[in-house]
Amino acid sequence: MTLHPTPFWFLRHGETDWNAQGLSQGRTDIPLNHVGRAQAERAARTLAPVPIASIVASPLLRARHTAEVAAATLGLPVSLDEDLAEVNFGSQEGLPMGDWYDDWIAGDYTPDGAESFAVLRERAVRAVNRAIALPGPVLVVAHGALFRALRQAAGLEANVRTPNALPLWMEPPAAEATAWRITPALLAPED
Repeated sequence: MTLHPTPFWFLRHGETDWNAQGLSQGRTDIPLNHVGRAQAERAARTLAPVPIASIVASPLLRARHTAEVAAATLGLPVSLDEDLAEVNFGSQEGLPMGDWYDDWIAGDYTPDGAESFAVLRERAVRAVNRAIALPGPVLVVAHGALFRALRQAAGLEANVRTPNALPLWMEPPAAEATAWRITPALLAPED
């Protein structure tokens, strides 16, 4: 399954307490912390001048709330898509991120009760393709591991950490290129 060649905005949710502690969140529904709420507000200010037409988000609290903050600024509704939810990390949920993560991305290891990276990638591509079929530009608000899967589907190195609440413009490859291009937005100034 491949990404349709339509540019879109991607926004990882703001910080949670588990992010700050380096714990695997997965499907555990952790809310934004005070830093994450401020990050979501800053991302919304950054996106305010951007002509976004549709917002689609993961239903998990941290992504949904980040999307709702952006939506309030942009004057748009938020659609939720279950396929944008973070990966199920199974037995690793709530534990520190560890050496297993590289093996999971490589497809050599999947924690007990978890989704494989390949299953996550297929689900992420399916969800983004649905989202970018909406009036655009589209803002997709989701999660870090899910974005790693999208990076791989976009012909990029997968295991790159995405900052919390940094809007990223995703552009399909030009005719001579094979990988998508990611351009971070210049963040709005702090209040």
